[in-house]
Amino acid sequence: MIRLRNITKTYGEGALAFQALKGVDLDIHQGDFVAIMGPSGSGKSTVMNTLGCLDRPTSGEYLFKGVPVQGLDRDERARLRRRYFGFVFQGFHLLARTSAQENTELPLLYRGESTAQRRAAARQALAAVGLNGWEHHTPAELSGGQQQRVAIARAIVSNPAVLLADEPTGNLDSQRSAEIMQLLWQLNQDQGITVLMVTHESEMAAYARRIVHFRDGRLDSDQPNTPLPLRPEHVGSHVGSHAGSPVGLGSAVQEGA
Repeated sequence: MIRLRNITKTYGEGALAFQALKGVDLDIHQGDFVAIMGPSGSGKSTVMNTLGCLDRPTSGEYLFKGVPVQGLDRDERARLRRRYFGFVFQGFHLLARTSAQENTELPLLYRGESTAQRRAAARQALAAVGLNGWEHHTPAELSGGQQQRVAIARAIVSNPAVLLADEPTGNLDSQRSAEIMQLLWQLNQDQGITVLMVTHESEMAAYARRIVHFRDGRLDSDQPNTPLPLRPEHVGSHVGSHAGSPVGLGSAVQEGA
């Protein structure tokens, strides 16, 4: 699904230039759950921004479903993000005086879908993250874990192929963190959503199928992992399915969808 070849990223120029990525090669397959780890300044956040088309590499090749992303203009990259990517951040980034339902609908509003379509999809996404009955609550009426569930519902409401999660449990206690990680794992397992997650916590990375480590702007290691919910000592729960119909990459990039 995703191929990075010799990706570099340099910030600044001349004596002040800083090379955040130094020739990264990375393949992401459909259905992967990859934990991206590394110390501060290792390049993990830069590579996540590159993968999510939030930043452009200085050099190298980025292919998404065979399409060279570096050749797309700003509007085409924006359409690619809207159609194929969902984003979850450490900060929940919910609109304060807006209900869970309305927060979840936002990506579909930007895509121009009808009110009926938005509401139906948002209800389905909220149900998928275990928030049936909470649709009309504002963020102030929700716990931190529930707010992050709304953020995940908002990320999956458009049926993305890839979910990018940047420290998704960073603002949560250990119990809520485990619940969110179980949810991400189930979305990956049940719906086949490819999950790319930046984390500095090994307990959270334990849910991934692969763990990649960055150091000094380079890919230091890439190891398979048996996800925690599949280990004999772990018993997990199940969430509902939230399936959608696929859309061709070429039309999504070229059209104003």
